[in-house]
Amino acid sequence: MTIKAVVFDAYGTLYDIQSVADVTEDAFPGYGEIITQVWRIKQLEYTWLRSLMRRYRDFAEVTRDALAYTLASLGLEYDEATFARIIDKYLHLDLYPDALASLSAMKDRKLAILSNGSPDMLNTLVKNSGLDQVLDAVISVDAKKTFKPAPEAYALIEEVLNVPPAEVLFISSNPWDACGAKAVGLNVAWIERVTPEAMALACLESETLPPLTMFKILRTQMDTLGVVPDHRIHGLAELPALVSAQRS
Repeated sequence: MTIKAVVFDAYGTLYDIQSVADVTEDAFPGYGEIITQVWRIKQLEYTWLRSLMRRYRDFAEVTRDALAYTLASLGLEYDEATFARIIDKYLHLDLYPDALASLSAMKDRKLAILSNGSPDMLNTLVKNSGLDQVLDAVISVDAKKTFKPAPEAYALIEEVLNVPPAEVLFISSNPWDACGAKAVGLNVAWIERVTPEAMALACLESETLPPLTMFKILRTQMDTLGVVPDHRIHGLAELPALVSAQRS
């Protein structure tokens, strides 16, 4: 089956969420890394909890709540300006270096983002990073008032692009997202940016696990959920060749 649409997760896949560490470290010297990791873990947890509780709030609010939780848990005091400066980084996240060139090389297919991000967050981020020049659509789960990996969220791909799941390649570096997409019948490529071997080495080199290593163990290794992605790659630069090979 020919791949007619390539759809990307945003946070952690096209955009480096660890780039917020520059701002968190500047605001709270010595705490930047732990803030960054706890914030992301709690952000994801809140999306899943709110979906299960059926008490949806958009990703902008979830992100603010997760940051407030993180700072309070660490006993860090802050003013409104500091909080706003940290949150603003989500509108200016760093693109992975191979993102723009990789997407540009696949312009013969429909290109889109499907993200938990709220529409305002996503549209601003995409414009700020220049991806608005290559994307055909930016799809937010806000239209369904639930978060990935709920099946309703992935259904937005066909609804917006008018391309059936069998003709879509979904790309994510988040294992839970790759599993969710595969569970609803999408073709899936998982970006394995951190290997288990690298994790084992990091553990051996430290008597105590640093926050980033712990985060990578919990959030970058493939989950055991009874579904596996169709393709395992190590960066966005591998995608153009992979997509070209999918022609019938």
